[in-house]
Amino acid sequence: MSFLQASAKPASAISTRLAASGSSHHLLSCGPPRMHVLQLTRTHNPWQRVRFSSSGTSSSPKPGSPGFWRELRRIALLARPEALPLTGAVLLLSVSSAVTMSVPFSMGKIIDLVLEGLKEEQSAKSTDSGLPDPAQSQAVAAAEPTKPQDVKGPSNPLGAILERPDPESQSTERVSLPLIFGGLLAVFAVGAAANTGRVILMRLTGEKIVFSLRRRLFQNIMKQDIAFFDRNQGGELVSRLSSDSLIVGRTVTNNLSDGLRSLAMSTMGVGMMAYINLKLTMIMMMIVPPVALSAVWYGRIVRDLSKKTQDAVSEATKVSTERFGNVRTVRAFAQEHREIDLYTDKARAIYNLARREATASGFFFGGTGFAGNAVMLALLYYGGSMVTSGAITVGELTSFFLYTAYVGGSMIGISGVYSDLMKGVGASSRLFNLLDTKAEIESLPSKGLQLDPDRVKGHIQLRNIAFTYPTRSDVQIFKDLSFEVEAGTSVAIVGHSGSGKSTVAQLILRFYDPSTGSVTIDGKDVKDLDVAWLRDNLIGFVSQEPVLFAATIRDNIAYGRPSASLEDIQSAAEQANAREFIESFPDGFDTFVGEKGYALSGGQKQRIAIARALLKNPKILVLDEATSALDATSEYLVSDALDRLVEGRTVITIAHRLSTIMKADKIIMLESGQVAEQGSFAELMNIPNGKFRELVQRQLGDAVEDDD
Repeated sequence: MSFLQASAKPASAISTRLAASGSSHHLLSCGPPRMHVLQLTRTHNPWQRVRFSSSGTSSSPKPGSPGFWRELRRIALLARPEALPLTGAVLLLSVSSAVTMSVPFSMGKIIDLVLEGLKEEQSAKSTDSGLPDPAQSQAVAAAEPTKPQDVKGPSNPLGAILERPDPESQSTERVSLPLIFGGLLAVFAVGAAANTGRVILMRLTGEKIVFSLRRRLFQNIMKQDIAFFDRNQGGELVSRLSSDSLIVGRTVTNNLSDGLRSLAMSTMGVGMMAYINLKLTMIMMMIVPPVALSAVWYGRIVRDLSKKTQDAVSEATKVSTERFGNVRTVRAFAQEHREIDLYTDKARAIYNLARREATASGFFFGGTGFAGNAVMLALLYYGGSMVTSGAITVGELTSFFLYTAYVGGSMIGISGVYSDLMKGVGASSRLFNLLDTKAEIESLPSKGLQLDPDRVKGHIQLRNIAFTYPTRSDVQIFKDLSFEVEAGTSVAIVGHSGSGKSTVAQLILRFYDPSTGSVTIDGKDVKDLDVAWLRDNLIGFVSQEPVLFAATIRDNIAYGRPSASLEDIQSAAEQANAREFIESFPDGFDTFVGEKGYALSGGQKQRIAIARALLKNPKILVLDEATSALDATSEYLVSDALDRLVEGRTVITIAHRLSTIMKADKIIMLESGQVAEQGSFAELMNIPNGKFRELVQRQLGDAVEDDD
């Protein structure tokens, strides 16, 4: 940052410039005093602003538009619960900024005091040695510089002032400098304490805002309909939940803190510069228009590139998430290099966008740095002339240069905050879209009837159902579908692939609502029931490919009833024919099953899923082809477990295997979105040219002969 880098230059340049102006000023170019001035000019470093960059998105409306201010207002409202600590942080920020901006002014006053003491010291020595007065000796000193050995006493002028032998004539100087340094040290301690409190409050507040935002976002995502997840990939949602929420949280806290600090330092700095010298201030202010215009240009570029970058990051996240989750399929087809190339292309797109942003950043900071250096040269030229003419003192010019460095750094900081703000608004647009998305089917406890589970019989009826999937609205799944399942009976839903068998299960579970018609349980429309209570208390579900979480066997079985005791879990596992193989593992029920249960076989996973359903003890059980992918031994064990599971319950089985179908009390054959046939196995097999009979014949070949 050129302004900050240039802040150390004026002191040496000034001392060189003033070397020829007179004997009293000439001493400033000697070793110790000159080093002392250089140390003073570098004291601003401990308060130098540090800004952390972060990537983000920007699908935001254009700055200044109503949509932009609306998004900005919503971001600000995120901080409302943390108004008290934020207010405290802002107050501490004011204190620390005031202390920081007092440094240049104090340094200038100290320098002037030191130079005045040096002048009086020189005058006193000239009087004691019988030399002419300082006005006459000034010309001599200018023509013939004083040699170091001609100056008696301490080589450090500050030490000469503090150790002056005449207590009466120099009592003011001897007392004032220690008091000044002691007072400044106390002020700096207050500033350090205020800055410490500000950082702690801002960090903690920022983390709380990010935590609250992530919790709200995750909660709202989990409440969405299944159709929402059909339309949105998991990798993209993870990207919104992790990176976007962090960017928005930092916009409210870090950017707010940095922006207010830069604004306060710029305002106070310009005010102090005008107080020192208005003419030099006007020269310095020439940099404001080009910096402001370049900041607007840079902010627009960052906004556009950030949107594209976040989209590219989301694409890369989706690819990696999907490939990691299906790594066995990738390995089975030896497509590692293909997937690596695909991800490389996505990552290269991110790199190309970052390269464009880096180029824009280089031009912006390079241009502002050049403008800052040019202004510094102008200030040095005019300021040096004013010192020579006596319009301002050396200390005042030093203070002015320090304020220039502070103001320049703050202006660059404000432009950086502006670009980060664009990223925050862009990320917030995506997050607020997710937060504003409302689900038609609530997945968490909400309004609706909650029946007495002990009085529910489990009678199910589908009446005049018409349905299409939200993501495939052009494909009609059901049209005028109607059937009923008597309480306590077992019904098998059969049909050709794509006939809608699994869709029946999803309608009963109310993953989707039908376009027309109704699904009722004991005469109550499922739309009128509390959907979370319905799934938690009435319906148990075992899918064709059971999903296990990356946890222990105990955790997976107890998922539907987290409060279950170990004895209950073991009993459910025993009924599901799973306890024997579970206890054969070294860790037993505490065995970690890996992601999606890949550490277990298909039959083992299925039996754990059945144990999970048994532990829940539901009134209605939905089995979605639970044995279709198992070998004969596993199928026998799972079927035996299912026979125990269905006792005393209403069971709907979606199945292809004849062994499963034959056990059902009633079979419903689906075709073309309607019920083609229904009845017992024997009744349907006795229908000549029946749809179900044809389906069985295709499965068994010539094993089934026509009785006619």
